[in-house]
Amino acid sequence: MARVLMTFLGRTPKGETGYRTTRYDFGDGAAEDPVAFFGWTLQKRLQPEKMVILGTAGSMWDHLTEVDFDFGALAEDERLALAEKVEQQQVTEDDLHPLEPLLGERLGCKVCLRLIPYCRNEDEQIALLRILAGEVEPDDQVELDITHGFRHLPMLGLLAALHLRKVRSARIEHIWYGAYDPDTGRAPVHELSGLLRIADWIEALAVYEQTGDYGVFGKLIGGQVGTWLEEASFLETVKRIGQARSLLRKVLQNIDQSDDPVLLLFRDELRRRISWAEGDNYYRRQRELAFEYLHRERFLDAILTGWEAFTTRLQRERNVPLDPDNHQHREGVREEFDRHERNRKPRSSLYRAYDTLRRLRNAVAHGSQPKGEEVQRALGSREEMKGLLEKLFSELLPPD
Repeated sequence: MARVLMTFLGRTPKGETGYRTTRYDFGDGAAEDPVAFFGWTLQKRLQPEKMVILGTAGSMWDHLTEVDFDFGALAEDERLALAEKVEQQQVTEDDLHPLEPLLGERLGCKVCLRLIPYCRNEDEQIALLRILAGEVEPDDQVELDITHGFRHLPMLGLLAALHLRKVRSARIEHIWYGAYDPDTGRAPVHELSGLLRIADWIEALAVYEQTGDYGVFGKLIGGQVGTWLEEASFLETVKRIGQARSLLRKVLQNIDQSDDPVLLLFRDELRRRISWAEGDNYYRRQRELAFEYLHRERFLDAILTGWEAFTTRLQRERNVPLDPDNHQHREGVREEFDRHERNRKPRSSLYRAYDTLRRLRNAVAHGSQPKGEEVQRALGSREEMKGLLEKLFSELLPPD
């Protein structure tokens, strides 16, 4: 695991004395030397083990041989040839390779100089991501500088950061941007890695839409509140709705009091997804979950949750209070319903739907031999399964 500084080399205005320099301001009172390339300032501050400088065929590669370092080993004609190629925007990687060991010796770290495309289309943009990923090892700590480059580079920089986290398990420490103001001559440095937190929430929302698991937000919130959220999600998956509700009520109370700016951005959406916990209606939540699972075609979860929701419905229809989390109570009310309805002639449509769901549940939960043509067809076809469950739920799980 290494700290890697990835920085883009652009092209600033050049006068008779060289490229224009800027004194960057980190806001900490430190007096930085004026530089033409922000990467020098970051390298001095961060002291990475590896520095990757990326630029196009027309970037100011000749600046690397100018005032910042003494390149006595580089012949004058070689410097002039590189400057001419920069002017013609024809620099090649063969021109850059001789500079790498010279820079590495003077900076005290490994230096890699990489040509990148202009990122004008999808193929070139993907090529940039591939180049960046090729310079990062798993679990590296990455410092990404997007100061010098194309106007669309900040957007690509964010994508690159997300890509490196996924394909290299890299930890993005910072995203740096030095914002030069020509009117004032000042260049405040902005740290943009907070954008990654926003991207994480957007990704988590997408995962939730696919799975219905609000536990994905737990790690983003962190702390005790995040733990409560993850535990509540688990408890729902094992059909402990009451315990999940108790934890979610704590979550709701705490996120309403939070001043985390990223959480505030998504708080209303998160609240909407877990606000069911503010009520006491077990049946309504179980019914809602059953239909959510069916919509996402998570058929096993839909069957098991629908079965429990129907049992809760039976409990509510009795005249004596029963504990919805008590297994014996729930088994007892199902058995009573089964005895009463099984002996009726003819059997009611409610019982026929219940019996079909029971056989389907036994087949998918226990791997038993499916009984009945409807169940057999459902187990052989996604469309048949979805259609059968829609029909059964409409009979067994009416709106509250």
